[in-house]
Amino acid sequence: MTDQSTATAPPEHQPDRPRKPADASALSPLELLRFAWTQLTSMRTALTLLFIAALAAIPGSLIPQRPVSPVQVREFITENPRLGGFYDAVGLFEVYTSPWFSAIYLLLLVSLIGCIVPRIGVYARALRAEPVNTPRNLSRLPAYAKVDGRDDAIERATEHLRAKHYRVRRIEEDGATSLSAERGYLREAGNLVFHLSLVAMLLGVATGVLFGYRGAAIVPVGGGFSNNLTQYDELTSGAEFTDLDLQPFSVLIDDFTARFETGKVNTGQPREFTANVTVIERPGAEPKPDVIEVNHPLEIAGTQVHLLGHGYAPRVTVHDGEGNVAWSGPVVFLPQDGNFTSNGVIKAPDARPDRLAFEGIFVPTTPVDNAMPRSLFPDAYNPELFLNAYHGPPRVATGEPENVYSLNKTGLTQYLQANGEPLRFRLKAGESFALPDGRGTITYEGYQRWVRLQVSYTPGLAATLAACLIGVAGLCMSLFIRPRRLWVRAAADGSVEVTGLDRAEGRTGLAEAVGELGESVLR
Repeated sequence: MTDQSTATAPPEHQPDRPRKPADASALSPLELLRFAWTQLTSMRTALTLLFIAALAAIPGSLIPQRPVSPVQVREFITENPRLGGFYDAVGLFEVYTSPWFSAIYLLLLVSLIGCIVPRIGVYARALRAEPVNTPRNLSRLPAYAKVDGRDDAIERATEHLRAKHYRVRRIEEDGATSLSAERGYLREAGNLVFHLSLVAMLLGVATGVLFGYRGAAIVPVGGGFSNNLTQYDELTSGAEFTDLDLQPFSVLIDDFTARFETGKVNTGQPREFTANVTVIERPGAEPKPDVIEVNHPLEIAGTQVHLLGHGYAPRVTVHDGEGNVAWSGPVVFLPQDGNFTSNGVIKAPDARPDRLAFEGIFVPTTPVDNAMPRSLFPDAYNPELFLNAYHGPPRVATGEPENVYSLNKTGLTQYLQANGEPLRFRLKAGESFALPDGRGTITYEGYQRWVRLQVSYTPGLAATLAACLIGVAGLCMSLFIRPRRLWVRAAADGSVEVTGLDRAEGRTGLAEAVGELGESVLR
């Protein structure tokens, strides 16, 4: 006699056992491709790629990026040549345009699309389908009640459920009438909207990266900027950008106001930076006045002009040894600290018989009791110009570009004092200094301010923002909408069974919903 507890079940009744995965080497190319696509388009892969993309973006916020801060990148490489060389080789100075970040980005985009498209089809079929059949044993469901119902219990229950926005299906089976009701279809819609918005955001960002550009230019107050390639000090752009994408506008810097805190608390902290400008939006257009402030950019045909920084430009005139003007005009000095102690270089390559050059420090507020070139306050209350002088034989022009903020001392000799120390001198506005041996003079005439403008064009920005807002709305729908099923069965003896089931974990209120439905059919 066979023990029933250990008897082997017939094959048709044996439980399903997990299949052993097929050997990848035995798969045909088409099957292998289908397997790779299935893995790539799984939600687990999409979430993993999203997490990897978030991790990959971290270096972009910790390491200076060449498109935004090229000067900081150069300084980092100079100070850390070995580490900087490694960072540059693997693209950590340009994280968001590097090949490896682009690969993660594209894989995430493909994975999301592959996840979403099948789910849209499933959701469309679910919307067309009727509520499911009534379970045979209603008492096994989480919330259950049995009451003595009215003769029109089904009609009353139908009216109650439709008032609560349920889709209702009436079922006749085995001499009993039942209702199957369901609501919460918009929860999955919100989930799909969120994921579609994420795809739209990725596409919007990609559009901005490919077709957008960002550049910066230093413009002295009283000067102007025209939006063409030759006017930029630095420019980064996407792969599909051309100079034809530049809007042909001009901005004239009429005036610039900088105010700083002069009280005992937060002395020297900025209070106001305002540039009054005249804008010509296109050739032949009427000039119109406007204002650019920090965080309030000027917008022209989708292009934004930001006020990014400011500083001082001492006005100097250099006469050479023959008495001719070798250089005259403002020279941009770059601030080195919060009090705007600024460094700069004055070059007079056309001076004769020797070319002349000067390294200088501009101090907006010079201490009266200290000869050190450091500023006490960022505003110009006691401006002075500290200089070192160099001379050398004329150099043949090669046409190679040269950094205007640094001095190439090849072929130059520094002027020295009688004691052998480097010649250093300081000038107030209107003062001049004669170089040794009658080689020329330099006159400090005063200063004017300069502003640093950032011009950026990011197509797809509005669409990206809209997708972000729509995605948040979709996420709220998926979090707060409660998908729920309720059933009502009226027996021939007048009893009515009422039950329900939540389709999402952690929901509350199911017992109350079943109780309200039961009360609506009571005698």
